[in-house]
Amino acid sequence: MTTHDPELWEGFDQMTPEDFGGPGWDEPVPLNPRGPLPAFPVDALPHWLAAMTAGVAEETQTPVDLAGCLALAVIGTAAGGRLTVTVRGQWSEPVNLYTAVALPPGNRKSAVFGLMTKPLLAAEKALIDLTAPQRAEAAASARIAKAAAEKAEKLAANADPEKLAGLTAQAISLAEAAERAVIPVEPQLVADDITAESLTSLLAQQDGRIAILSPEGEIFEIIAGRYSGVPNMGIFLKGHAGDMARVNRQARDAQHIENPAITMGLAVQPDVLDSIGQIKGADGRGLLARFLYSKPESLVGYRNLTPELLHPDTATTYAQTLGGLALTLAAWTETTTLTLTPEADAVLLAYQRVTEARLRKDGPLAPIVNWASKRDGAVARIAGLLHLATHPEDAWTRPITAATMAAATRLGDYYTAHALDVFNAMKADPAQEAAHTVLTHLTETRTATFTKRDLFRAMPRSEFPAMSDLDPALDLLEEHGWIRQQPPPPRTTRGGRPPSPRYETHPRITPAA
Repeated sequence: MTTHDPELWEGFDQMTPEDFGGPGWDEPVPLNPRGPLPAFPVDALPHWLAAMTAGVAEETQTPVDLAGCLALAVIGTAAGGRLTVTVRGQWSEPVNLYTAVALPPGNRKSAVFGLMTKPLLAAEKALIDLTAPQRAEAAASARIAKAAAEKAEKLAANADPEKLAGLTAQAISLAEAAERAVIPVEPQLVADDITAESLTSLLAQQDGRIAILSPEGEIFEIIAGRYSGVPNMGIFLKGHAGDMARVNRQARDAQHIENPAITMGLAVQPDVLDSIGQIKGADGRGLLARFLYSKPESLVGYRNLTPELLHPDTATTYAQTLGGLALTLAAWTETTTLTLTPEADAVLLAYQRVTEARLRKDGPLAPIVNWASKRDGAVARIAGLLHLATHPEDAWTRPITAATMAAATRLGDYYTAHALDVFNAMKADPAQEAAHTVLTHLTETRTATFTKRDLFRAMPRSEFPAMSDLDPALDLLEEHGWIRQQPPPPRTTRGGRPPSPRYETHPRITPAA
């Protein structure tokens, strides 16, 4: 049982002090109680994608949220900016997403990423092999053009006066041809640890599309200025919105990316997610509002040690479908627009009305107005991805249906609940989170009394490096009536170290069996 569990709070409002079973205990004040966050709605995904998501979560014994968020990210990688969703002619949304899942270490994130991204890496290798002859031919042509230009330049330099004009014109023409020669780079679908400058270059080389899929959160450190010392988020903002990017810097060729499309699927430690709100300008410029957040409960300590393995047929279908999508759309040079059926439009319009009402000053989405203002656009993007996954062979020839849009709104509600929790944690007093951690430990162990020293020994050093780090949490729990310090025993004349403070816990923490 944790402080998130409904069981802990069941009937709480109807209880009287006598119900608590202990002398002198008042009704404790909840620590900014957070209800259990919803689990990722796997059944909102098309069957082949849902089967893979559930199968990977079962085999790795990880929250289904991680594989679910990655499922959307890999479809976004395959789409790679080649599709947009148009809503009522009012606005259009590219179908790339930024997702971030928060999970502590030890949750087998790398294993999940390996299984979910393997078909994309295989498709990337196939694209490299397929384009190898074209790249070899272009490289040979470039060398020949350069050699011809150099030879013509030498002839013009040593020409007789009567031949100089003609040979000069020929040399200039060949030089221009050599300058225009382009050698295509190897295709790349997925990147990992990359600076903002390298990302811009990579986008220019890869026709404006790239995905950052990583089981770590280094990209946030890079955005915060790990290498430059100052935040650098411009290309990440434009890569989500699809806004044209022009870069002109000294010692570098000018780069022009018409419609950049960056997809991000990240897994980060919870403290990283809580700290990104401190990146200068991240909230004001809208970076934080562009991510779809997920903060599932860790399964560590509750995992099935003999899980069902991923069925080979499920993995094969997934690999063939995702790989086929990536290879098909990689060959496209133009963007195609997806439209909505009238019924799908009605579903989205109803969702928009709910969002709009909840954005009012006293509405439930007011605390996350920047994020929630992009909620409807995110739902349209998700609908485009679900549509593509539902009809991988011809999604671009048919409109998005009401059923697909309804599934997208369910995912929108999921991400909304998690965003509320994430943004609340970003703004919370650090003592609140520490107090939650201590209260969860006391509740799960049903501790009736404890010393400060014993509690310190039981808590993770990553969160409480020194015993004094417990003080804010203990003070807050005592203020809220969850614990109280017992009077210290009389001092003896023998001296020595004073005894560690002893606390007793509220009977609510140790209910009768």
